[in-house]
Amino acid sequence: MSLPVTGDPGSSGDPGVAGDPGVAAALIRARAGGRAPRLGIVLGSGLGGLADLLDDAVAIPYAEIPGFPTSTVAGHAGRFLVGELDGVTVGCMQGRFHLYEGHLPAVIKLPIRTFAALGVEALLLTNAAGSLRNEAGPGSLMLITDHLNFMWTNPLIGPNDDAWGERFVGLEDAYDPALRSRLLELAAGLGIRLHEGVYCALRGPLFETSAEIRAYRVLGADAVGMSTVPEVIVARHAGLRVVAISAITNLAVGMSDVPVDHEQTLRGAAIAAADLTRLVRAFAGSFAAKRGSGG
Repeated sequence: MSLPVTGDPGSSGDPGVAGDPGVAAALIRARAGGRAPRLGIVLGSGLGGLADLLDDAVAIPYAEIPGFPTSTVAGHAGRFLVGELDGVTVGCMQGRFHLYEGHLPAVIKLPIRTFAALGVEALLLTNAAGSLRNEAGPGSLMLITDHLNFMWTNPLIGPNDDAWGERFVGLEDAYDPALRSRLLELAAGLGIRLHEGVYCALRGPLFETSAEIRAYRVLGADAVGMSTVPEVIVARHAGLRVVAISAITNLAVGMSDVPVDHEQTLRGAAIAAADLTRLVRAFAGSFAAKRGSGG
């Protein structure tokens, strides 16, 4: 598929959405000295510290990238970085855009399509999530195998941009099976227990009621959060391979006596970040090893 790489910096081709992925990618590439990321990473709430691992990194505030909104949520620095991680060049969003901030769903198209315009081979999404399973408590990691979209919307509603993908998008195996298998193997080698489960995406910013948690569990959810799914939809529309990990920050409402709030989310993310850091480094390194082996 041929992806658009140039355009009017004031328009993405979608009504009401500012910014052009080709223009954004060109700016990022120029700031990064022409380096081309092979892996894209999106860091969720409280997980931005992973960006400090990048060597020879260039950090670009979102405000300097045409069309990118600014981050308004604690734990989201609002920067796009390009740097080296265990032998591979990565592009990294240190903070994401949420629907509960008031953004239109279509706003999610710009950063994800920018990754595609940069030429990444795969996209690793991370988030902070509440667990619906007692055995996957705060500080643990969950590999997302599938999702439930209870945001009641998605970024592809409206006119389709045929330059990026087909009108109708299948989401079977949206979370790439081969990349999931690679992460499971890497986690086992590192001695990290990597749970697997279904992520239930909610619009927020409200935390769930106990009754809602019981309902989501019946429907097959293993964790709940307020992001990621719109990014997965846009990425799959653009033909990007996707894998996603939830850092479990708390047990869901009604499952413990600890009140659920954003401060708890940040504390839980800090605990999970140690194992997540090791796993992300190993995952990035696997891309370098794959190129080195000629595979």
